[in-house]
Amino acid sequence: MELYVTLGAREPEAAHAFYDKVLATIGWSSHASFPGWRGYSPGGLGKGATVWVCAPYNGEEATAGNGTMVAFPAASPAEVDAFYAAAMSLGAKDEGPAGPRPDYSPTWYAAYMRDATGNKIAVVFNG
Repeated sequence: MELYVTLGAREPEAAHAFYDKVLATIGWSSHASFPGWRGYSPGGLGKGATVWVCAPYNGEEATAGNGTMVAFPAASPAEVDAFYAAAMSLGAKDEGPAGPRPDYSPTWYAAYMRDATGNKIAVVFNG
């Protein structure tokens, strides 16, 4: 079993449209989709770490976890910039614009945001 993360979505179809666009900026795409669920992975291959965006299985309202964050890897600062710009254009809430984070590491370049459900996501280049 490979690592996977699930992000709850209040409006799955809108969330899928958001993640389709922002994840494409770092070479991720959907590898599986069925009503209310979509899985994403590098290159859409369904291998390695995957992220599922869906309505909660228990039928309860999707809520963001306080202190929970998913960080997506970027291959360059330009990919971080593109991801952040795409997310902001699609209505994400800014939690820290794209830029260097020397307090973390001299090579850390990242952006932080929240999707429409409130899930905190990041995109990071650490090269």
